[in-house]
Amino acid sequence: MVCLLGGIPWERGSRSRVLGVRRCRDSARLGKAEVLHSPSCLAMPTWSPLLQELQDLASKHPNLVIIPLEVTDPASIKAAAARVGEHLGGSGLNLLINNAGIVKLNSLDNETLEDMTQVYTTNTVGPLMLGQVRPLPELGCSTEAQRAGVMGSCSGGSIEEVYLWDQIHVVSYRCSKAALNMLTKCQSLGYQQHGVLCVDLHPGWVQTDLGGAASQKPPVTVEESVGGMLKVLSYLSEKETGTFLAWEAKVVPW
Repeated sequence: MVCLLGGIPWERGSRSRVLGVRRCRDSARLGKAEVLHSPSCLAMPTWSPLLQELQDLASKHPNLVIIPLEVTDPASIKAAAARVGEHLGGSGLNLLINNAGIVKLNSLDNETLEDMTQVYTTNTVGPLMLGQVRPLPELGCSTEAQRAGVMGSCSGGSIEEVYLWDQIHVVSYRCSKAALNMLTKCQSLGYQQHGVLCVDLHPGWVQTDLGGAASQKPPVTVEESVGGMLKVLSYLSEKETGTFLAWEAKVVPW
């Protein structure tokens, strides 16, 4: 299995950096070949412990390959896709996880155009551009590849639930994730001809820096979340494409 983890953002307030590293660790230890995409700002000294953990993982597991990627930069996406194609040869890509995401802790009253634009660009436009770039949509067409494109989301994008509104508003984040849900549905229809399965996958309310931004302690550990998501990914079929699932395999309302 070859997995492409599409970007780990290092913006303040992003839980993706922690969950992304744990996904890499667990997949690498399971012996699954994983290609990790991370933006150039991965070298920021603030996050040196996680950077060191990634480097240690790569040194211990030759099936883990670290490739630079900035999901808001089309040129970076194109260059990374080319390297992925070179790495895979004709074997095909099994799994794309759009892991990158940022949040701005703004309320409805103080949300700004600048913050909304930045959050949308990373959380919604980034996954769109990753899906568009060639050869990614065709990498799974090999007979050796059973592929799923996973557009990482969270219940913060659920219009029905509006999860944890009383504790944290994060308006731009919620709107970007709701838009990502629609994008995933569109991709599930548009990429169907390539045999690509597209789902939204909610990691849960996890004990990370973002999860801890609310007033209560999150109930889900990083290990539980990542383990659950990997289990869900292992059984995806045509029946699940275009759906919104949680880490424990429950259906999340749109």
